[in-house]
Amino acid sequence: MATIKIKKEGGMVPAYAHPGDSGMDLFSADDCVIKPGERKLISAGIRLEIPDGYEAQTRPKSGLAINHGITVLNTPGTIDSSYRGEIKVILINLGNEDYAVNKGSKIAQLVINKVERAEILESETLGQTTRNEGGFGSTGI
Repeated sequence: MATIKIKKEGGMVPAYAHPGDSGMDLFSADDCVIKPGERKLISAGIRLEIPDGYEAQTRPKSGLAINHGITVLNTPGTIDSSYRGEIKVILINLGNEDYAVNKGSKIAQLVINKVERAEILESETLGQTTRNEGGFGSTGI
């Protein structure tokens, strides 16, 4: 289990809503309105100290998506272990009505993951597979 240090700067501590949840609720430190088609950078009012070998990801809340058309624009948003700045989330309103974000409202999920670092080896050839270059619908509809 990773231990994440948090520094509050006007925000709330992320929290798991239910036992077994993989994502913690992430809360807004801002009040604003997001108009249809508009995107805004929303402050969570916190800073994190994530241990080396881990990352945090911001992901959409399904209830916001289905009920209001609100989603995280760069999902998942990656927060590296070396980052110590304020946590912010890019929200976009894909719905048809203005959406009010209030301080303390849920804006995203925060998921903590282990990270593997890869060694990159440049090569003139790659191994063959049955799929090879097939993609973008190559398995049919």
